[in-house]
Amino acid sequence: MKIKDILQEKTPHISFEVFPPKTDAGFASVLSATEQIAALNPSYMSITYGAGGGTSKNTVNIASYIKDKLGVTSLAHLTCVSSTKEHVNRVIEELKKQGIENILALRGDIPKDSDFPLPNQYKYASELVAEIRSKGDFCIGAACYPEGHVDTEHKNDDIHNLKTKVDCGVDFLTTQMFFDNPIFYNFLYRIREAGIEVPVVPGIMPITKGSQMKRTLEMSGTVLPQRFRDVLDRFGDDPKAMQQAGIAYATDQIIDLFANGINHVHVYSMNNPDVARAIMHNLSDIVKNG
Repeated sequence: MKIKDILQEKTPHISFEVFPPKTDAGFASVLSATEQIAALNPSYMSITYGAGGGTSKNTVNIASYIKDKLGVTSLAHLTCVSSTKEHVNRVIEELKKQGIENILALRGDIPKDSDFPLPNQYKYASELVAEIRSKGDFCIGAACYPEGHVDTEHKNDDIHNLKTKVDCGVDFLTTQMFFDNPIFYNFLYRIREAGIEVPVVPGIMPITKGSQMKRTLEMSGTVLPQRFRDVLDRFGDDPKAMQQAGIAYATDQIIDLFANGINHVHVYSMNNPDVARAIMHNLSDIVKNG
């Protein structure tokens, strides 16, 4: 099923993200986590794609397994950083062969001390979107950044770039994580004013470890509201308390989003079935998945 059709539904839905193992040795544990999350009947599951295409084979395999064996719609990530155009196109053809209808097209994080782009690489996600669109009847998602992309100085430029990307053939957008819902609502208003009309799925990350926060901030550049800083200060050194508090905070964000007319939320559950299960338990009478 195409995600753009799922996003037309008007009842609250949750989807989850999983990431493939970096080596084949970790495949079994990731598959177990994937099966447990799929058992929660998410509206779909996304599968990330490692830098340099290092996990691209497992991305395709897991996406196919989720769709064919677990009966859940799958969304395969595809990035163009550190991959040649030839490699990217081979992956697109393999996704088509496996019957994967949904692709999330991303530029990816540029590795430090790297010459990018090389002549045989796509420079922008918009170029990747256009290439995927030319290769078949895929449903194409792309990323957006409510607080602005870390590589873009001015938010208006970021929205202009997003409009360019969407116009290349994007069917829906998924946001970078954020921890303050008014930031998302303001972003949604601004992109609608700019003529971007595709569905936007907010991405929520439950922070369950104090140590997780530093890396998250470095990667995303997101702003922490004082309310969440207080949670970290109080519970960050107590693993069990922090997990419970992080899940509660994410649940509160999701409920607020649903209450304000957002019908689909994507959860970055970090391959943790316990976190995904707790989120779904908290929303058991709200979410209409399955």
